[in-house]
Amino acid sequence: MKFEKIEPPKTGEKIAIKNGKAFIPDNPIIPFIEGDGIGPDIWKVTKKVIDAAVERAYNGKKKIAWMQIHAGLSALKKYGNDNILPEETLDAIRKHKIAIKGPLTTPVGGFDYVCLVCAKEQDGIDGKRPEKCIKCGSEYITKRFRSLNVGLRQILDLYACIRPVRWYNGVPSPVKQPEKLNVIVFRENTEDVYAGIEFQEGTPDAKKIISFLINVMEKKVREDSGIGIKPISITGSKRLVRKAIEHAIQQNLPSVTLVHKGNIMKFTEGAFRDWGYELAKEEYGEKIITEQELWDEFDGNMPTGKILVKDRIADQMFQQVLLRPDEYSVIATPNLNGDYLSDACAAQVGGLGLAPGANIGDEIALFEATHGTAPKYTGLDKVNPSSLILSGVMMLKYMGWNESAEMIETALEKTISNKTVTYDLERQMSGATKLKTSEFGDKIIENM
Repeated sequence: MKFEKIEPPKTGEKIAIKNGKAFIPDNPIIPFIEGDGIGPDIWKVTKKVIDAAVERAYNGKKKIAWMQIHAGLSALKKYGNDNILPEETLDAIRKHKIAIKGPLTTPVGGFDYVCLVCAKEQDGIDGKRPEKCIKCGSEYITKRFRSLNVGLRQILDLYACIRPVRWYNGVPSPVKQPEKLNVIVFRENTEDVYAGIEFQEGTPDAKKIISFLINVMEKKVREDSGIGIKPISITGSKRLVRKAIEHAIQQNLPSVTLVHKGNIMKFTEGAFRDWGYELAKEEYGEKIITEQELWDEFDGNMPTGKILVKDRIADQMFQQVLLRPDEYSVIATPNLNGDYLSDACAAQVGGLGLAPGANIGDEIALFEATHGTAPKYTGLDKVNPSSLILSGVMMLKYMGWNESAEMIETALEKTISNKTVTYDLERQMSGATKLKTSEFGDKIIENM
């Protein structure tokens, strides 16, 4: 495949998928998106740390051939015409199977345009695109869009958003025993309210749906409502739960918890719970035991070699991860609950600056920083790159390059324990040394 604007590396091999399994060469081509805002700063450090760990772990026998691809601001600069998610970016990820990305701008309000430099949202002038951003003066203004992050997940069918959350020694925490929380959240990525099926209040489509609900379905809906649709399917639910249980089996973890709001939304989130149990019993019956079976048949004594499958109401789960965090290991949940819960867990162990993430489908894996673009810090070499670095660790583990992954994790933890950190952690520590983003990366490499 020839690309129009993407420059392939001079060396490197494609990752192959055979019988659903990825075969990783010693010099795989891996596409990367720097990201918007602080993206270039944290990506530069992440790449340097990953390359150093791979070099040291394998004495030069393995090496990643990086290939830059574009989305967001870099795509607008490269392709123009509001093309912020080029088709060849998607093709490159499909072709090479594994990719990594920094944060991308996501508009929040209902404005017509957004600046991809400072993320300022604004309306047009006399119905036309603003020539320059009213805040920063940038000419990189594009039409309002929903979310590049969500778009990548849905277009590439990356149905599992995977967020491991654990505490690293030395990280300041608002809880007394942050080390008790060590979970991995499997969040369904393509359905729920994040499917993006919405209709603005007052529009003909919204009026049509409201009229149908009132007059045909005999439901009570205020006529001045915006409307959102919440699809949750058997297919989406079962494949997400399957991935969560497979991870628990592979990593020898004790439990999988289905988190839902099925006590209220019985035919969507309640169905997610039911389909999850159904999948567990049908496909993993000899390897799992449900919580009800545990008490009915074993009087609460967990049999050896089994994985406990249980469920919790979403609001109760927020209490559980604070009060009894060590009772949970793998969590499987629909989209919106998973978004809330993974960020709440991250807050207990240092925040989103230390929270890695991945979006994984049947063949493609896209690893990413979980925080935003922080445009006010663009180019200042200031912010914490740990989220993207640890997403790189996830990527290395996914590739089976565990030695290099463990080297980075150990070195990062030592760097933080030594109180040599970026400003966000330094201001919470007594006697810490404040480092720039680049200096923090150098310290990690020094501590390998």
